[in-house]
Amino acid sequence: MSIISNSLKRIKPSPTIAVTQKARELRAAGKDIIGLGAGEPDFDTPNNIKEAAIKAIRAGDTKYTAVDGTPALKKAIVGKFKRENKLNYSTDQITVGTGGKQVLYNTFMATLNKGDEVIIPAPFWVSYPDMVLLAGGKPKIVKCTEQEGFKLTPKKLKKVITNKTKWLILNSPSNPTGAGYSKKEIQNLSKVLIKNKKVNILSDDIYEHVKYDNFNFFTFAQIPKLKDRTLTMNGVSKSYAMTGWRIGYAAGPKDIIKAIGKIQSQSTSNPSSISQAAAVEALNGNQGFIKKRAKAFKDRRDFVVKSLNDIKGINCLIPNGAFYVFPSCKGLLNKKTKLKTDTEFVQKLLIKSNVAVVQGSAFGLDGYFRISYATSMENLKKAMNRIKSFCESIN
Repeated sequence: MSIISNSLKRIKPSPTIAVTQKARELRAAGKDIIGLGAGEPDFDTPNNIKEAAIKAIRAGDTKYTAVDGTPALKKAIVGKFKRENKLNYSTDQITVGTGGKQVLYNTFMATLNKGDEVIIPAPFWVSYPDMVLLAGGKPKIVKCTEQEGFKLTPKKLKKVITNKTKWLILNSPSNPTGAGYSKKEIQNLSKVLIKNKKVNILSDDIYEHVKYDNFNFFTFAQIPKLKDRTLTMNGVSKSYAMTGWRIGYAAGPKDIIKAIGKIQSQSTSNPSSISQAAAVEALNGNQGFIKKRAKAFKDRRDFVVKSLNDIKGINCLIPNGAFYVFPSCKGLLNKKTKLKTDTEFVQKLLIKSNVAVVQGSAFGLDGYFRISYATSMENLKKAMNRIKSFCESIN
């Protein structure tokens, strides 16, 4: 008899982590791999944030902290929401976790009962459904087409809500598509949610500051009638290039925040004290570099989108934010190329051209693939040339 729990059979390993690991292994074996799979800024953490961490170490801030965040960090998070989103929270409405991923996981573990449904628009971040399954819930996947800009519509939302629906989770700008929901689009979805009072909203705002073309970020908690039913998750990983520091946070109703803290008290306990000190400086310090880095990402986006759309058989929408594109490879899945699925496409691309991307089916929509352009322009130019040569060779 296996010692492994039955609950683990409900989930699968993260496909994005698997692609990144495969790229590392091939690189270690001497292959010239260009990895476009990782969702991680290639920029360094700003020096003022590093210095704050060093100062904390020298000051002896190396002990346990409060389970769900230091008072200083919670105060900084309260200030961030007020300054940037015009949202007022108290510190007991804030929780801090070891990355945004843990905050989401804790939320589902703390709130889902067996059979509770969570609406997840597809394409989705790969971990959403598995976290719901692990917590005993049921993912309700809503496919959002390329023609819809990969975004959930009020009509589709209304159709999928049942008496078992507990959460809607929405990521804007999105991983994997980069699609951002406008204020009007959020308001239109909110009309459906206001009428369905039992549905809670989990707003994943981790890419809030990675946005382009005068896209105005807006979040569900800014709808007054929904604020008390909304948990807003964010973090320092993407905006501040602090992925390895592992700090995520959320703001929301006190009962949910307290329940999340209870889960965390029996799992990881507090996030790193040093990382929390660095996050205080990230949120309170100079923010000027964020727009400069977004400009660099935009230049990369424009280059990648144009390059992909110049390839026969590939079609790519222009995203509003994040650092991903989600091009269609449907034009290359046919008898001539002998490729039937997006998984076969990305596998052959890796083997033949040494470029690592992630298949769209991992994100809940077949016939696409995700590229992360959070790498140097030099790497992107080489990668686009390789992808073009590969597609021409099979066409």
